[in-house]
Amino acid sequence: MKKVNYRNLPSRLSLLLLVFLLTFSTTIFAQEESANEAEATEAQTPPAEGVGDVAAGETLFKANCAACHKLDKKATGPALRGVAEKYDREWLYKWIKNSQELIQSGDALAVKLFEENNRSVMTAFPALTNTDIDNILAYTSAPKPEPTVVELPVGGGGESGSGVSNNVILGALALVFLLLVVMLFLVTSTLKRIAEANGVTYEEKEKKMPIWKAFAQNQFLVLVTSIFLLLAAGYFAYGWMMQVGVDQGYAPVQPIHYSHKIHAGANQIDCNYCHSSARKSKHSGIPSLNVCMNCHKNIAEYNGEVDPENGYTKEFYDAEIQKLYDAVGWDEAEQKYTGEEKPVKWVRIHNLPDFAYFNHSQHVTVAGIECQKCHGPVEEMEIMYQFSPLTMGWCINCHRETNVNLAGNEYYAKIHEELSKKYGVDKLTIAQMGGLECGKCHY
Repeated sequence: MKKVNYRNLPSRLSLLLLVFLLTFSTTIFAQEESANEAEATEAQTPPAEGVGDVAAGETLFKANCAACHKLDKKATGPALRGVAEKYDREWLYKWIKNSQELIQSGDALAVKLFEENNRSVMTAFPALTNTDIDNILAYTSAPKPEPTVVELPVGGGGESGSGVSNNVILGALALVFLLLVVMLFLVTSTLKRIAEANGVTYEEKEKKMPIWKAFAQNQFLVLVTSIFLLLAAGYFAYGWMMQVGVDQGYAPVQPIHYSHKIHAGANQIDCNYCHSSARKSKHSGIPSLNVCMNCHKNIAEYNGEVDPENGYTKEFYDAEIQKLYDAVGWDEAEQKYTGEEKPVKWVRIHNLPDFAYFNHSQHVTVAGIECQKCHGPVEEMEIMYQFSPLTMGWCINCHRETNVNLAGNEYYAKIHEELSKKYGVDKLTIAQMGGLECGKCHY
């Protein structure tokens, strides 16, 4: 048997193993270097001059003062942080309990404050005791807390401790697999050289007819395949054409970001507060910006939950509130309207064809249908989108499945009694009451 020179094979394998071990060990050592998580420290809030309870004062402030005052920014009234250091405490007792009485007495400081704040009448709080006021002043004298910055581990990725990350493990497995492939290739090449050196020959396989040529020569298969392709094309073409005009999932970007998740979800604002016309008219209507300003005159900053991964930070929400102020012409510093208004070009989301009649009041007020029935879980939507297809078939199915609501609805009582006897049922569906007649929606 003739010898074959493959002395270089062990050296090649050793070199590959060395490269693999160096790469793997370097990656592990790099991953093991992680920084300890920073501990958030809460700023201590000592009461002003040792007088008053800060915690109790915060509760009283939010219950009595927060509607018109903020600590660090002017609202209807001036900012109140450090107010105990600006004025005499005995004077503050009189001012908070009854500011108008102090103004009418001719007190110069009271009159000055009244004029500086656009002659806004401050609510009197005669029920507050001096101790209550001391607690409130202690809260307003507390230093402004510094924002807490949490340092993340170096490299990120969510791994904790000195454990090896999934990326390192996957990388190691990939290198092992690559090494095995290279070894297999080298072994195969060596075996072929040994076989050739010893005169071993391989029988050449007979070439077979290509599959495509065999298929083309079989007329039956060609016919069946053609019919199948035509039926499939017709099916998909029909499905595509049936989606024309169906905008389910449509979520346009609005000029001012409005989060239903925050308003209807976290703050539990009733849908009919903003869309009040849905109870009395055909359309639900686009709320006037004045409705927004009912709350946002005093809410200039967002202090709820944020989602930094998707870009929904406090800075983002605060900027959107400023867009609202710019549109209505609200001067936050002076707490008054400038008269310079700008139109907001909202993008309509739900839109029915002109030949389809739909009345919101009939469904919301008469039928008592919840908004979520058609619009989906709006209280969970950061960006509003069309939840339902709003097709004719979808509406018909709803009329077939929904029973008539007779609670406090005498209009349908008589006809419901007659038709329920006719159909032999206790409750009628909308369809049994004539809800499938063409003239109900197409007139």
